[in-house]
Amino acid sequence: MNDIEKKISAGERLTPADGLQLLSEQTPLLELGALAHLVRNKKTTPGQVTYVVDTNPNYTNVCDTDCLFCAFYRRAKDPDAYTLTVDQVMEKIASAVAQGATTVLLQGGHNRALPLDYYVALVKETKSRFPSVTPHFFSASEIQTMASVENRSLESVLKALWDAGQRTLPGGGAEVLSARVRQKLAHKKGGPEKWLEVHRVAHGLGFKTTATLMYGHVETAEDVVAHWESLRMLQDETNGFTAFIPWSFKPQNTVLENQRPTHTGPILYLRTLAASRLYLDNFTHIQASWFSEGKKAGQVALHFGADDFGGTLLDENVHAAAGFQNKATPSDVSRLIQTAGFTPHQRDTLYNLKTEVEPCF
Repeated sequence: MNDIEKKISAGERLTPADGLQLLSEQTPLLELGALAHLVRNKKTTPGQVTYVVDTNPNYTNVCDTDCLFCAFYRRAKDPDAYTLTVDQVMEKIASAVAQGATTVLLQGGHNRALPLDYYVALVKETKSRFPSVTPHFFSASEIQTMASVENRSLESVLKALWDAGQRTLPGGGAEVLSARVRQKLAHKKGGPEKWLEVHRVAHGLGFKTTATLMYGHVETAEDVVAHWESLRMLQDETNGFTAFIPWSFKPQNTVLENQRPTHTGPILYLRTLAASRLYLDNFTHIQASWFSEGKKAGQVALHFGADDFGGTLLDENVHAAAGFQNKATPSDVSRLIQTAGFTPHQRDTLYNLKTEVEPCF
């Protein structure tokens, strides 16, 4: 840790060997957290924690990709399979807007019955009916599916969404950017380069995107470091990522449940989050995933390198399908940030602060 601290103080970039050291249980967790918090205070405003009022509805649960970690998807013929119309999705967004949502994180399964026009209509109608809302729609693998169904290039699909009014993409679907891990968990998605290429093309068109990590299943520390390396290299190339969000795998109701019957817990989460802050030196924002890790873990994460508390997620179904769900209102989120010792500030999707911050009491 002394060598790592010296490197960071000197502005030197950490190596993969350093990354493995950060993830090692031999590295004291509290020292790691303190160093991550120090770096966070240099990159962002000390004492300030942001959050966004958002929702995460789904337009379909029909999917043919068979990811071993997913409890959400259904086959088209399953009795509980669904695909919403554009108007039905707009009803969900209207409900969230009435509760103050400014960002809608819309995702779904890989439903090959849906044409590109459907996705374009979702963006256009959102922009038309709810001009105050940012459509933060569609993960990389959904973009890949659109391109495959239409036999069009990624650039063509993303340009169509851009022309409809979309400007950001969520970072879901990365899991761990390791060829071995992705082959094991989701071989139909392709290797790491598939996810990276969508974000590279999106950044080239002007989109801003987030990056994620889902750990706690079949990955090794080496795989996590490889994931960081891929993200850091792409950020060097494009500067298109706004934030990084790690969360742990939830095994209930998944194919992997017999191998990993319980999720990994807060200690590994805090270590992964703090190490991510140190390794991803070209990322400004690191998000505390209170929704997936629990509110208390989310509060502690604010002392381990996170500067953002994520969103309210007024509607969420993917974690719920795996038996893991937290709920919070905007006032709850603001209160959690305050009781952790920070000043809450509401933001938009691109991390711009709102001029007026709602009081939490």
